[in-house]
Amino acid sequence: MTFSKRTALLGLVFALVFSVLPPSGSAATVSNRSLTTRKKSQKVTETPHARKRLSKLSRGHARTRLVRTSRTGRTRRHRYYARFTASSFVDDKFESDVTAGEDPVVRQAAIDALGNMNGTVLAIEPTSGRVLAMVNQKLALASGAQPCSTIKLSVALAALSEDLITKDTQIALGGRSRMNLTTALAHSNNAYFEALGRRLGFEKVSFYAHQFGLGELAGYNIQGEQLGTYPQEEISSKLGGVGKMCSFGEGISMTPLQLGAMVSAIANGGTLYYLQHPTSAEEITNFEPRVKRHLDIAPLIPEISDGMAGAVSYGTARSLRVNFNEEEILGKTGTCSRAGTRYGWFASYAKTDIGRIVVVVFLQGGRPTFGPKAAEISGRMYRSLYDHSFFLGHPTLPADAAEAKPVSSTQQ
Repeated sequence: MTFSKRTALLGLVFALVFSVLPPSGSAATVSNRSLTTRKKSQKVTETPHARKRLSKLSRGHARTRLVRTSRTGRTRRHRYYARFTASSFVDDKFESDVTAGEDPVVRQAAIDALGNMNGTVLAIEPTSGRVLAMVNQKLALASGAQPCSTIKLSVALAALSEDLITKDTQIALGGRSRMNLTTALAHSNNAYFEALGRRLGFEKVSFYAHQFGLGELAGYNIQGEQLGTYPQEEISSKLGGVGKMCSFGEGISMTPLQLGAMVSAIANGGTLYYLQHPTSAEEITNFEPRVKRHLDIAPLIPEISDGMAGAVSYGTARSLRVNFNEEEILGKTGTCSRAGTRYGWFASYAKTDIGRIVVVVFLQGGRPTFGPKAAEISGRMYRSLYDHSFFLGHPTLPADAAEAKPVSSTQQ
């Protein structure tokens, strides 16, 4: 075979080979095009509301890792989502509740609002410490859970008490970013409260937290109530130290009753009552408020009120206003997770001249569980109370009852 014939034959072989194999990179191109097509088809089936909901659920709860590719030098973002093993829904959670001494209107409103969510609702009369309703008492009286961002209320009051800030004090958060207390409470800014915690130091943070009722029983002879925990020393720097304690409540276990007692003190001007849960008609008749101690926070309450109102108006608790906006509600949300369980908190009170009530919602479960959901449940409860004229003259204790003498903690 001549050289020219061999060359022609080799050319024919190469032509056949390359006609079978795809060009370099074409497989990836086809795959990418297919993926893009699938993504487009998926997007078409999702409503704008669904996309917004999914984005809101995932925001702030996914960890992002930057990976630099060697071929292009570009940086890609990989998101890792927390995996939750607990359920956000449960049935038959009220069967063991003791209800004879509760307000039937308030209790039914709480039950209807909570639905089948895995959680508890606590309603308190802030001018006396009387528990009007406690739905899912087994969970409400348990050992508590990480308070998440609701701990920011205690930290804010501590910083104000120490004259470290006013509500308008701007704190640098890095770069050119600065924020004041009102905005930080409304949007639950972690960097702001981490900075406050580091400036205060563990000793002062712990002192005020105990003054506001953390680390001690909130109730007076409430059978089954557990204590929760507050560390005796600052948590490890690996866990974030005092900064994380003040932004996420890291290392702290708080009960719904402890949070309810603290928010009741904010609502009534500074009196920390023992919470009492009547269990019979006789106990209601003979009810007498019991004061644990008076807190020197009356001048500070206006300083945090704007931030708590802002949380409901435009911040993390604005989902409450989907169901209720007739009365001003002040509150604070909290969302965090631990060991496969996600927590959602919302503590609030209605700022009215009559029908005053503090509502604490605590949820535990998976991805549907978070602070804004607890706020939404509170909104449904306020809606029901309003529709039953609770805010138009609900019966309260006589005015002189609120002047009850302090009771020693040894009498619990």
